[in-house]
Amino acid sequence: MSRTGVAVVLSGGGAKAAAHVGAMKALDERGVKPDRYVATSMGAVVAACFASGMPYEEVLKRMLLLSRRDVARMSPSLVFGPYADSLLRLGVLRRGIGQLVTARRFTELTVPLTVTAVDVDTGDLVLFGDGGDVEVPLIDALTASCALPVFYPPLTLRGRRLADGGLRAVLPLEVAASFDPGVMVAVRVGPSFAAVPSEGGDSGPPLLQAHNRAMRTMMAAQTDRDIATWADGPIPLIVIEPRIEQAATFAVRRAITYVEDGYRAAAAALEHSPYSTRLTGEVSGAAPGS
Repeated sequence: MSRTGVAVVLSGGGAKAAAHVGAMKALDERGVKPDRYVATSMGAVVAACFASGMPYEEVLKRMLLLSRRDVARMSPSLVFGPYADSLLRLGVLRRGIGQLVTARRFTELTVPLTVTAVDVDTGDLVLFGDGGDVEVPLIDALTASCALPVFYPPLTLRGRRLADGGLRAVLPLEVAASFDPGVMVAVRVGPSFAAVPSEGGDSGPPLLQAHNRAMRTMMAAQTDRDIATWADGPIPLIVIEPRIEQAATFAVRRAITYVEDGYRAAAAALEHSPYSTRLTGEVSGAAPGS
């Protein structure tokens, strides 16, 4: 069976997922039309916006209107100290996602979307949308995919307690490859060993800082391994890696900077990748912003 179509794979990365918006703008300007999206965490939220047919300008507008309070408010359970179930309120995150994404069902999307989450009790990777459960409400699936442990509690769907898909794959290349696309375009904005310190650096209690550093280390190593595996695989892979900052999960105020980083990184990757011509047959070499 011959491989066809372009699968766009968007990683998790919290507020840095705004870079996906800029990357999608660069792809669109060069005539690249995704045939499917495979994404996790906030990358899945951005993918849902574009998969619903929302234009770049509208996605950007909604992204810039989002404040930190729209996704991160302290959980009442913190009164129980070390027995709290999370630091932040999952319901607030769910409402914030609903402000970004207009569609409410997977069936409303115009481009197939696969969202990943993880069953925290079994460790199983769970798929929603194309190739998985399409009956779950889209906003619930996206919320589960973004429920990063410690910050948010798991979301129970279909009797399973689900958390951030990045626990299994920050950049779900294996899932995308299972659809046998002609080309995979992956945008990585999650943890990386090449990340630079953020403006404010790590903050919060020392125990939380230790947790964040451990998660970054594990997720960065996992992503490096996945990219290395598929870079030499049978499906052409173009990896777009915008500038990544450490400890920027909730730095929503820097959204426009991340959008610009994503645009520049995508333009450069498309210009230099030997696989670019496979995306449209004639990817333009237009300069960024032209």
